[in-house]
Amino acid sequence: MNSLIERFLRYVKIDTQSDHESNTFPSTEKQKDLSKLLVKELKEMGCDAFLDKDGYVYTKINKTVEGAKAIGLIAHVDTSPDAPGKNVNPRIIKNYDGSTIELNTKLSMHPNEFPSLSRVIGDDIIVTDGETLLGADDKCGVSEIMEVVKYFTSHPEEKHGDIFICFTPDEEIGKGADRFDFDYFKADFAYTADGSEVGGIEYENFNAASVSLTFTGKSIHPGSAKNKLINALHLAMEFHSLLPEFLNPAYTENYEGFNHLTNMKGEVEVATSHYIVRNHDKKLFNEQKEEFNTIATFMNKKYGYEVVQVKITDSYYNMYDIIKDHMEVIDLAVAATKACDIEPSIEPIRGGTDGARLTYDGLICPNIGTGGYQFHGRLEFASINQMEKAVEIFKQIIILNAKNGLSN
Repeated sequence: MNSLIERFLRYVKIDTQSDHESNTFPSTEKQKDLSKLLVKELKEMGCDAFLDKDGYVYTKINKTVEGAKAIGLIAHVDTSPDAPGKNVNPRIIKNYDGSTIELNTKLSMHPNEFPSLSRVIGDDIIVTDGETLLGADDKCGVSEIMEVVKYFTSHPEEKHGDIFICFTPDEEIGKGADRFDFDYFKADFAYTADGSEVGGIEYENFNAASVSLTFTGKSIHPGSAKNKLINALHLAMEFHSLLPEFLNPAYTENYEGFNHLTNMKGEVEVATSHYIVRNHDKKLFNEQKEEFNTIATFMNKKYGYEVVQVKITDSYYNMYDIIKDHMEVIDLAVAATKACDIEPSIEPIRGGTDGARLTYDGLICPNIGTGGYQFHGRLEFASINQMEKAVEIFKQIIILNAKNGLSN
């Protein structure tokens, strides 16, 4: 087994889920378990790596030539809280033949139902045992960047500019760029290793917001509740029923936006709901957010008091609006992908990355495919073949960047 896959299997067994409801930063202390290991391994490769107080891992590989721009590579250590992430038990399937994969006695997947499996027929793939997510998002990216570091630290003869590395916490809950250290990370531009199919180059993403709703009911014994009881859980369900049905993400694709209910809980007296709101189009994005306020106004008037409070927080915006004026960064990624005999695929992200926030903060940062698929659930898997190719693409980005700098 090669070092890339040994590394990946080692990392996915460390529980690093982030937590939407935490008030700490990072949101879970266990993310640092992987971060500390990364610092240790980076130091063993000769890097001056460190873990800062906010849970970010940083290091830098010093340039070997003058004239090349400084490049950054970024991935996140946390995994999604949307599915179990503890006691991950990965399994390798050699030379996948396109048949049904039995993850356990209750859960299976087949290309007819999950077309992404058709893209990895003939590959060696890594799957779960159906009890947890895998952690390919984003431990594929973390593993690949670590292999890139290993290559350049062990090949000092290779010409390259400064290479900055960062592993962030809390990306999955939209906070991965909150405390990013721009004073240390002096890259001219960067790439997040957080995409799916290898060859993917992504620089269009959703505008994103989170919406938190608090419902206040009136609790009265059900035996004497007629015309008096107002159940906060029913209020939450009523509110949801007033949102546009076909903005459910189960009905959307491509550039279409959605409102996604991620959490609902409570009791008769108080209940809460949490949504994420997404749209590539800024105007439609703003209209979706305003719809939450419109429904709240209607329900508060209907019941005669403030039955629902709305808190809307923007998370990130479509990085295309910035990157469209810096397409040389995309051109470099395209050239590197072609140099690895892979056809580039440029598609909008139906999600977001740290790169979207970082781009708006002044660090141009598109996203690159890593070979992981079906993120955030028990059906997540990764292609070993594609992960290996992703490492080569990142290496070529750095090498071609140096050649471009020397030829200018």
